[in-house]
Amino acid sequence: MKNTLILTLLFAQTLSLLAKEVNVYTSRHYDSDELLYQEFTEETGIKVNIISGKGGALLERLKFEGKNSPADIFFTVDAGNLWKVQKEGLFQPITSQLALSKVSNNLRGPNNEWTAIAKRSRVIFYNPDNVSDDEIKNISYESLADNKWKGRIVIRSSSNMYNQSLVASLIDRNGEQNTERWAKSLVENFARKPQGNDRAQIMAVANGEADLAIANSYYIGVMLSGDAGEEQLSAAKKVKLVFPNQLSSGAHVNISGAGILKYAPNVENANLFIEFLLSDRVQESMVKKSYEYPIAKVPISDEMASFETDFKEDSASVKKFGELNPAAIKLMDRVGWK
Repeated sequence: MKNTLILTLLFAQTLSLLAKEVNVYTSRHYDSDELLYQEFTEETGIKVNIISGKGGALLERLKFEGKNSPADIFFTVDAGNLWKVQKEGLFQPITSQLALSKVSNNLRGPNNEWTAIAKRSRVIFYNPDNVSDDEIKNISYESLADNKWKGRIVIRSSSNMYNQSLVASLIDRNGEQNTERWAKSLVENFARKPQGNDRAQIMAVANGEADLAIANSYYIGVMLSGDAGEEQLSAAKKVKLVFPNQLSSGAHVNISGAGILKYAPNVENANLFIEFLLSDRVQESMVKKSYEYPIAKVPISDEMASFETDFKEDSASVKKFGELNPAAIKLMDRVGWK
C-alpha cells in the first residue's frame, strides 16, 4: 500500500513536469497580475495555475500539504510574510543568476530563498491646509514622536504587517529601547484609535480628522487612478506625500516578493517565472498597474510620477523585518499600540 502511494506521487510529479506548468500560490490581489501570467504562458508555453488567498491561510495550506504540495511559487507582499515561510523551512534557493543579478542583496532573503519583485515605501501623507511647509520639511519617522504632533497622527493597527515591519526596521537602526520610547510617544500622538486600512488613514487626513497619516505609497496611486471611486479620488487630490528621513537613513522600503517552494515539482519553470517578473518589460507593465516602484530602472505610473520620484531609500536589509518581527510585535503591545 505504502509503495503504491509513493509510486503514485512520483508519477503525478513526473506528469506535472511534462505538462509544462508552474503553480503559483499568491496573496497579491491585482487583476493585472493575471494578465501578466497569461503573457508568460504565451511566451513560454508554460501554463500558470493560480491559487489565491490570504498569506496566513496559504502558509497553513503549504504546511498541511507538506511534500505533496503542488505549489512552485509563493508570491506575496511584505518581507515579513516571506520570512515566515522561510522560517518554516518551505523555500529553496532561487538558482537563476539572471534573476538574482537584477535584485540588490538587501532586497533578497537569506540564502537567496526569496527575492523582491517590486517595492513600496511607507510614507507620510499630510493635508497642506493644516500642515505648514516648515512643519513637514525634513520630517523623519523619529520626529513623529515630537509633542507638536500630539493628536494629529493616524495609522492602522499594530496587527498590520506593514506597521510591524516599519517598527522592526527602526529596532534594527535605533535599537529596541530607543524604538520603544519612540513608539510610546507616537501612540500618545494618535488622533484616534487605530482603525481601517491604509486608504482610510489617507481619507482621514483629507477630511480633516487628522493632519498626518502613515501609509504605503502605492495606495495614493490607486486612489488617484479613479478605480477606487470618486470619493477616494477627491480625497487623494487634497493630500500631499512626503518621504521621511531624506537627510538620514532614507524612507522605509518594503517589497512584494516571491520564492520557490521546497517541494516545487517544477523548479526550472519556477526560476523562469521569476526571471519573467523581473524583466524590464514586465516590471514596467506591473508597476504601472499596481502603483508600486520597480526593481528595474523603468518608468513608473503617471499617478506615482506626480510625486517625488528620486527619493532616498533606506538600504536596510528587508530580511531584518522578519527576523525582528516578534520583537516589534511585543514592543507595540507594551506601548499600548492597539
